[in-house]
Amino acid sequence: MTQDDRDPRTGLIHHPYRAPEGFESPVVGVHKGSTVFFPNVAAMRARTWKDKSGYTYGLHGTPTTFTLEERIATLEGGRHTLLVSSGLAAIMLVNLSLLRAGDEVLLPDNVYGPSRDLAVHELAQYGVTHRIYDPMGGAGALRAAIGERTRLVWLEAAGSVTLEFPDLRGLVAAARERGVTVALDNTWGAGIAFRPFDLGEGLGVDVSIHALTKYPSGGGDVLMGAVTTVDRALHERIMMTHSRFGLGVGANDAELVLRSLPSLHLRYHAQDASARRIAAWAQQRPEVARVLHPALPGSPGHEHWAAQCSAAAGLLSIAFQPRHDAAAVDRFVDALRLFRIGYSWGGPVSLVVPYPIQAMRTFEAPVAGTLVRLCIGLERTEDLIADLEQALGAL
Repeated sequence: MTQDDRDPRTGLIHHPYRAPEGFESPVVGVHKGSTVFFPNVAAMRARTWKDKSGYTYGLHGTPTTFTLEERIATLEGGRHTLLVSSGLAAIMLVNLSLLRAGDEVLLPDNVYGPSRDLAVHELAQYGVTHRIYDPMGGAGALRAAIGERTRLVWLEAAGSVTLEFPDLRGLVAAARERGVTVALDNTWGAGIAFRPFDLGEGLGVDVSIHALTKYPSGGGDVLMGAVTTVDRALHERIMMTHSRFGLGVGANDAELVLRSLPSLHLRYHAQDASARRIAAWAQQRPEVARVLHPALPGSPGHEHWAAQCSAAAGLLSIAFQPRHDAAAVDRFVDALRLFRIGYSWGGPVSLVVPYPIQAMRTFEAPVAGTLVRLCIGLERTEDLIADLEQALGAL
């Protein structure tokens, strides 16, 4: 049957035209598809996706998702990356890949809240226990916390909300002594502030997770996470769990992250510079008791940040004087106009969220009362300071 003899309905599906190869532009092409065609049965049986040498099914990778994985691996300083639907999904994937019934996972006291909830409510159902350790207690505190059943230690740098910066090298060394795998939530560092797999002295984490929702996306419009490793065997272990759970991301979302990556360093450093100026301004305000920002001398772990990092992201947290109660702090937040109330960070719009910090901690928090976290966007710094200044009147 020739093309002219086909019914138009069939011709539209089985059209013989193929676009020529060789098209190239700054933008990575968007390849979408669940089904992948094979030229013959032998090719179907021989082709593999595990080393990115071929395509078998859309869930296992397309040119778009393979490209994003390779670029994130380069950003993190790793060799292998897997994409998932969110940063929390990346945490879940690591836990479910590396932990079994009877195992224990250690979480820092300043861990991302949903990660703690995941351990309390989900891992417990699979017979995995967890314990909280003080990340600012250094290597000695971690050594004391590691038990016979400890199989995984999570690190956060900087800590969620309170932004303490731990002694990463010391903590990794303590875990290495006991043969325990180390995973880091590297969303704050974004592969820019420090190199998670090369912390110096021959030390590095085993796994780095990254909420691509934040800085790599940069637009506040994508949910995605990544798990990056150096060791091939560890990667394959996580990869097979990833495959069996049917985890994957859409090509359109991968396209948006790919489009934003070229400006990642520019945006990160611009938000870092703005956050430092705002932190210095806040330190001078009489209403403020303490500003938490790793680059500020006196902020918890500043010396570790200074030894390890070259940048500091766009986050800072403010603790007000005790005379300003929780209701007053809420009034301050409500009075802001440029800062919008909302979770996440790394996008163009500055965000603010108040936290009752001690209720979130097992050990003593570095500040008391209600803490206000500011996530600095890409607005003019002077305008953000003016907005904060006018909102202080609501206290």
